[in-house]
Amino acid sequence: MLQEFNDHISARFPDLRETKLLVACSGGLDSMVLSKLLHALNISFDLAHCNFGLRGVESDKDQEFVEALAKEYESQFFHHQFEMDPKSGSIQLEARNLRYNWFDKLLNEHDYDYLLTAHHMDDGLETFLINLARGTGIEGLTGIPERNGQIVRPLLPFSREQLLNYAKKENLTWREDSSNSETKYLRNKIRHKVVPTLKDLNPIFLKSFQVTQHRLRESHEWIENQIKGYQLKLFIKDDNNFKINIKQLKNIVPLETTLYLFFKPYGFTNAVDLLALLEAESGKQLMSRTHRLLKNREHLLLAAIDAPTLDTVEIREDQSSIEKPLRLELRRVEKWESPSKNEIYVDKETLNYPLLIRKWENGDYFYPFGMEGRKKVAKFFKDEKVDILSKEKQWLLCSGNDIVWVVGRRADNRFKVTKATDHIVKITWLE
Repeated sequence: MLQEFNDHISARFPDLRETKLLVACSGGLDSMVLSKLLHALNISFDLAHCNFGLRGVESDKDQEFVEALAKEYESQFFHHQFEMDPKSGSIQLEARNLRYNWFDKLLNEHDYDYLLTAHHMDDGLETFLINLARGTGIEGLTGIPERNGQIVRPLLPFSREQLLNYAKKENLTWREDSSNSETKYLRNKIRHKVVPTLKDLNPIFLKSFQVTQHRLRESHEWIENQIKGYQLKLFIKDDNNFKINIKQLKNIVPLETTLYLFFKPYGFTNAVDLLALLEAESGKQLMSRTHRLLKNREHLLLAAIDAPTLDTVEIREDQSSIEKPLRLELRRVEKWESPSKNEIYVDKETLNYPLLIRKWENGDYFYPFGMEGRKKVAKFFKDEKVDILSKEKQWLLCSGNDIVWVVGRRADNRFKVTKATDHIVKITWLE
C-alpha cells in the first residue's frame, strides 16, 4: 500500500511534500495508518487530537496514545478538551462543528497550509448511502471531495480493508472507539448493517462503487458546464439584471430540470412554480430571499434584492430556545398531546438543521395540517381573513425551503408526528 499511496500523492497532491501539514488524529485505525504512511515517505506533519470526554477514561487514554505517537515521530502535538453534553440529541453534529472550528483556529494561528484527514473509500460509500437515503440531487452523490479549501483527504481511493491489512503488516497499534459499534446513529447503522450486505452481494462492490461515483462526478461536472453554456447564451445582462427569452428557454429539454438548475443558485428551488411562471400573465413574479424573478411579456427578468427587507434567524440542532425575533422553546418529549395555537409537535427525523425563522414571502406555500394538498401562504391568509398588519408581522419556522409552522396559526402536515415517529420535538411560541 505504501507504493500506491506514494504514487497517489505524486499524482494528486505533490505539494504536500513541500508544505506545512497538520494531521487530524483520533488514534483510531484510519488516522494511525495515515500518520504511518506520511512518516514512511518522510513527509513532515504535526498532530491535532480532539478529546470530547464522552467515554471518560477511555477518551483520556486516546489522547495519551496520540501524544506518544507525536513524540515518536518528533511532531508537535495539539490537543483540546471539549465540553460536551452526552445527552444532547445532536452530539455528532455538535462534535463535528467544534472539531473543525478548532482545526481552523490551529491552521490560522500556526500557518499550516493543509489539514489532512483520514477519510477513506468506505467513508465515501457511507456518505453516499446517507445522502441517498435522505434524498438528494446528483451533487449529493458525488462523494466526499479530496480537496475542500485547506482540507485534504489523501486516503479516499483506499478501502478500510486495505488500511487494516497495512496496519497488521506494519504491526501498528490503534485505539478502538467503543461508540463506533453502536447502531443508534445513521452512519453506524449503514456501516454495520447495509454495507456488509452490499459487499456480500458483490465482492468487488467498493471498486464498482468507486467507478460509479467517478462517473457521477464527471456527469455532474458536464451538467454544470452545459448549464453555464446555456446561461451565457440566454441570460442577457440588462443593467444590473438578467433578461431571459421565454421562447428560447422553453425549447430546452428537459425543461423542468433545466429551470431548477438555472435558478437554484438564486434561491428558486421549486421547479413547478418556475414552470407555472412561464405560462403566467405578465407581472407575475417569484421571490427568494436574495432575488426576484418577474415575467415581463416574452421575458423573465432576474433581479437581486438590493437590501434585505426580512430578518432571519437560524436555530441550530443543539439549541433549546431562542429569544429573538420571537421567543421559541424547543424540547424533546416522549409523547404528544393536542397542541394549542402556540405549540406544535413534530417528527425530529423530518427536520433539516439549522432551522430558519423568517418573515413570509410571496410564493411561499405549505401543506396545512388537517387539510389535503398544499396551499400558498397568501391564500391561507386570505381564507383565514388575516389583516395586513398581522401578515406583516407573521413569522415562519422553516426546515430548508419547507415551512414547518406558520407560527401561531397552522403547522405543516409533512412534519407531523406519526406512529412511526421515534423522536418528538415540542415547539412552543412564548408570546
